[in-house]
Amino acid sequence: MRLWALRLPRLPRSPLGSPSAPGTQGATRASRGPRAFLLQGPAARSPLSSSSAFLSARWISSSTRALGSSSKEAAPGWASRDIIESSKKTLNLLQKEHPALKPTLSVVQVGDDYLGQETVINIAEEIGLNIVHIRLPHDCTEMEVIEEIIKLNENPKIHGLLLHLANKSYTSNIMNAIKPEKDVNGVTDFNLARLVHGEMQHCVVPPTASAVIKILEKQACTTLDGKKVLLLGVEGPLEISLQCLLRRKGVTTISCPWEMRQLQTLLHDADMVVVGSTKPKEIPVTWMNPDITTVDCSHDILWGQNGSGEHLTGPNNRTPSEAIGQLSVAICMQNLIKITERLIQDQQYKKWNLRCLKLQPLSPVPSDIEISRGQNPKVIDVLAREIGLLTDETEIYGQTKAKVRLSLLERLQDQPDGKYVLVAGITPTPLGEGKSTVTIGLVQALTAHLKTNSFACLRQPSQGPTFGVKGGAAGGGYAQVIPMEEFNLHLTGDIHAITAANNLLAAAIDARILHENTQSDKALYNRLVPLVHGVRNFSAIQLARLKRLGITKTDPDTLTTDEINRFVRLDIDPSTITWQRVMDTNDRFLRKITIGQANTEKGFSRQAQFDIAVASEIMAILALTSSLSDMKERMGKIVVANNKQGQPVTAEDLGVTGALAVLMKDAIKPTLMQTLEGTPVFVHAGPFANIAHGSSSVLADKIALKLVGEEGYVVTEAGFGADIGMEKFFNIKCRASGLVPSVVVLVATVRALKMHGGGPNVTAGAPLKKEYTEENLKLVSDGCNNLQKQIQIVQHFGVPVVVALNVFRTDSPAEIDLVCKTAKQSGASDAVPCSHWSDGGRGSVGLAQAVMKAASQPNHFRYLYDLELPITEKIRIIAQKIYGAQDIELSSAAQSQINRYSQQGFGNLPICMAKTHLSLSHMPEWKGVPTGFILPISDVRASIGAGFIYPLVGTMSTMPGLPTRPCFYDIDLDSETEQVKGLF
Repeated sequence: MRLWALRLPRLPRSPLGSPSAPGTQGATRASRGPRAFLLQGPAARSPLSSSSAFLSARWISSSTRALGSSSKEAAPGWASRDIIESSKKTLNLLQKEHPALKPTLSVVQVGDDYLGQETVINIAEEIGLNIVHIRLPHDCTEMEVIEEIIKLNENPKIHGLLLHLANKSYTSNIMNAIKPEKDVNGVTDFNLARLVHGEMQHCVVPPTASAVIKILEKQACTTLDGKKVLLLGVEGPLEISLQCLLRRKGVTTISCPWEMRQLQTLLHDADMVVVGSTKPKEIPVTWMNPDITTVDCSHDILWGQNGSGEHLTGPNNRTPSEAIGQLSVAICMQNLIKITERLIQDQQYKKWNLRCLKLQPLSPVPSDIEISRGQNPKVIDVLAREIGLLTDETEIYGQTKAKVRLSLLERLQDQPDGKYVLVAGITPTPLGEGKSTVTIGLVQALTAHLKTNSFACLRQPSQGPTFGVKGGAAGGGYAQVIPMEEFNLHLTGDIHAITAANNLLAAAIDARILHENTQSDKALYNRLVPLVHGVRNFSAIQLARLKRLGITKTDPDTLTTDEINRFVRLDIDPSTITWQRVMDTNDRFLRKITIGQANTEKGFSRQAQFDIAVASEIMAILALTSSLSDMKERMGKIVVANNKQGQPVTAEDLGVTGALAVLMKDAIKPTLMQTLEGTPVFVHAGPFANIAHGSSSVLADKIALKLVGEEGYVVTEAGFGADIGMEKFFNIKCRASGLVPSVVVLVATVRALKMHGGGPNVTAGAPLKKEYTEENLKLVSDGCNNLQKQIQIVQHFGVPVVVALNVFRTDSPAEIDLVCKTAKQSGASDAVPCSHWSDGGRGSVGLAQAVMKAASQPNHFRYLYDLELPITEKIRIIAQKIYGAQDIELSSAAQSQINRYSQQGFGNLPICMAKTHLSLSHMPEWKGVPTGFILPISDVRASIGAGFIYPLVGTMSTMPGLPTRPCFYDIDLDSETEQVKGLF
């Protein structure tokens, strides 16, 4: 075996290398046999007695050869051999089911003492285990050892952790820094407590203690019951574990130090002695009966104890410490396999053990924030454990929010998905008809009342409407996400990350135009590919650009003048820039601005605008991406403008893709929250529902579908009415995810149906007219044509539909019966009145039962159009089959853009129609079911990174404004309690 060592100064330690990639700088590998890799070294530390330190680390892989004579010396005797063979068989069985499995033990050593290292290596090698050896300098501090342990705790490739320190270094803080589930030596308080309480199936028994018991039982020949065992000089975890194990076998144990006055008497009376430390010279050997059974643990390989000195007895009746050490190492390796087996079991899908929260609804119903404050949410890591998330799969944000890592998808890749439920709606009033409230009420009913696993997946709301006119979006009444103020304000910062990424790209565009306009090719090249220490190198993203240009050279000094010109010049046409800056605040005065007016910009000004942050294409990408690599690829494809030759310019061309991915690396993880009744919710992404598809993320849906299990339900919602949100959900989101909904819940209200039946205008902020607060069956009946049309739209896609009538207190029983009867006659599987707003999940039990029944019906899902059809034809199909238009009419600008996108190779993307949500047509005042109209397409734009073309039907604002009396008039902060007031 060849070893490499590197002597390093005290520099900041780089992240610990993983088994799959054990260090990249300075890594060396032996050509044959066990491999040794150098890992980069020690953490920054204040020198205590030395000005330098070194770290040597080896990755030792088991070879296929059988253990030779040196290994036989390392593990003599019946017990060691039995354990090694048993461990090999267990590992082989595990590896048949998990071929890539390689249990890995990390040994953390302080100082240069290599006591027993060869024994550990040889036994691990024979069994088929990996060893990572981390050596820290002898003068390292307690905190530095703990920092190394924490890194290993968080490394998923490390399955077990063994400390090899000087005796005085085994502090409680260090031993308890080890994760109990990686504690192969059983030294943590957590493992010892379980051992004391007899939880043998859930703890790790210290290997040295197990070895002592095995040898004592062998020496006793029959049983240990009734024996007296003296634990002499045995301390710490070994003492605790031996006392527990021996007493369970009927043994009387006495622990004493060498200095105890009655030692001679105790030695005389004992049947067996376990020695844990070296005998002081003043204690005569003659004190103990030479025929007594003695087990010497003073020379402990696992703990790094060197027990030199005089022993109590001769070799004939003493089990030497070397044998104990060899046996304990074998048991330690057996523990590693047990820990690995337990880890595999823990990673399997588990039934939920969910404790739901009790509701006590009040009448009249208090404000949303009062209801939210009246409930005491579960601590989020408790909820995470209840639904089967592992500790290393969550990143906790305070007490009530957590990010969930995408590694869960890999762990549960073989777990069947649950049922997929989409909540859509009829054409709404400006007030909204409660899709989010229905979504929350439905999952509360499914899980808290019908005891069925369910997950809600919601969009993250923009802060613009929260402080503007609409208010929050956490649901409402007794069907909402809590805490509502955290849901509506900042959450975990995803929208801020999107804002930063979006604006970095916007800044890169204008900066590039400025620099190209003011510098020669040579000057640009020298700045884009600078000399560093006399060497010029392309970055990875620059090499990718060269490849796209058809330039295969990798040496910057070999490019020709023409190649340099093509490389440095993007030649962006400012008039074609489509990428705008964004912010998460409603500000009408940013709808049109002029940038570049400072003298430093040398007169290169242009007109631009701000959009609301959720209108950014990066938000749409976040909602549609399937992985970090997919998100990075999509962001690289973002088309920000055309060059002067009419070719697209992308984020990848600007060299900013990697930076965008860095800004978005945490935002890609869904945020876990809970409903008022303690059921789980994912809040993730919130793209605009007009210029984008208006749904929460694909990743949240996929993770939730795995977590609920095959019999569970994931409920998500589509923006606006079914004609817009649901159509985009099916044709865009389902294409991106490959998921197929089991059932659609179509939300309707008597209020909206009365509006479609000819009722007065409904205006946000204004009192409702009496037609909406008094019974009017004619208005309801006439307005049901919109409900019938939306049911037909769902049927176009072949998915069962259940109508959820969101009941208001002013709705009469006759109106409710009329709507439900009409819905069933129009093809709905069922139609159920719901009172979740006032009653919580109990008010949606009927809906939940109808959904469960409909989800078991045959599903004949189909897309509306073929992607290979021309762009114009796809637009026409949506207009005629979904909206009921006679035909479409393209403006010259729209036709020109369609031609350009087709020529650029984007013609096979799905369509994302941007039109008003207040009518099936393009005219907001046309209620009910308009027919025979021509749908005007004023312009056509593209979100290439997100992966869709979006035609504009009329003018579409992407920056809301503030009303005369915004919501912020009522929002305040209590300076004493720090509680938010006035949110709704």
